[in-house]
Amino acid sequence: MNRIRAMIEQDVASASRLLGDSWRRTYAPIMGAETTARLSDDKHSPERLAAELRDDNKMSFVAERPDGSIAGYAMAAMDEKGDVMLDRLHVDKSEFGSGLATDMLHAVLAAHAGIASIALEVIEGNDRAIAFYRKHGFEVVEKRAAAHGVGGHASLIMRRVLSRA
Repeated sequence: MNRIRAMIEQDVASASRLLGDSWRRTYAPIMGAETTARLSDDKHSPERLAAELRDDNKMSFVAERPDGSIAGYAMAAMDEKGDVMLDRLHVDKSEFGSGLATDMLHAVLAAHAGIASIALEVIEGNDRAIAFYRKHGFEVVEKRAAAHGVGGHASLIMRRVLSRA
């Protein structure tokens, strides 16, 4: 069984590889292999992930398998207004359908207990992720040009209102 825990410096290289694989698999069909690789290599570099670990406004989680390998990664960021954005949630392809993505999402939500809502951005065309987030109570609240330097593509901003109980 996988154990979800806070990410530590020793997880950075594995998380970077997992993110790169996930982005290439998911986004190459949408925006092309070259653009996907360039954006992922920059956004998910070990140096950037290590810097995010030191940012008090960001919380990173990993799912660790019993053998110590990393099966999933999630990161949420809080902005200056106290709004939380689920910036990343990725699981290894071998974990698809296992419930790990749901467990990772629940870990992020539990870590932000007491907030009014959580938002995320997903590139239009990532139908698997959109369906997953809808299943877990997220609704599309906005459509806009995609972030991450992905020209010509739209993003959906999805938000889930959280119970304050």
